[in-house]
Amino acid sequence: MTKFLIKISFLSLILIVTSCGYNPMFTQKNYNFEVGEVIFNGEKEINKIIENKLNIIQKNKSVDKKRYNLNIFSEKKRNIVSKDSKGDPLKYEMIIAIEYKISNNEGILLEREIKKSNIYNNDNDLFELAQSEKIIMDNISGSLSDNIISSIINLYDN
Repeated sequence: MTKFLIKISFLSLILIVTSCGYNPMFTQKNYNFEVGEVIFNGEKEINKIIENKLNIIQKNKSVDKKRYNLNIFSEKKRNIVSKDSKGDPLKYEMIIAIEYKISNNEGILLEREIKKSNIYNNDNDLFELAQSEKIIMDNISGSLSDNIISSIINLYDN
């Protein structure tokens, strides 16, 4: 039985040491472009999440890289999707929309608007509801910032 445990431990150690090599998508350090000036308007919380994601690229400064500037406007809406017989909300929909412009010294290169939404259940505990909404907002905003970064990458490739 002890030989079996030793073999299992050894196999587990090998699997842990030789993991798959997962790296988050936008954390590579060698971008061939940099993000210069970023102007934010709209929802402060959403803009902060996007700004944190863009800071990864903004730290990557060099003289010979293409420089892109961003102008981002964000907006958040919360709508009631369904109500119970008393008229109290059962489900909400959070819609986050961003409009962004990517420009360089020559002018505006890309102008785009993206909307993403999520439907979630109401919660009697207001604290739990606020926590759920924050998580949903963080996830949607993170996804939207990934779209902005992808747009810049696609611009550079062209």
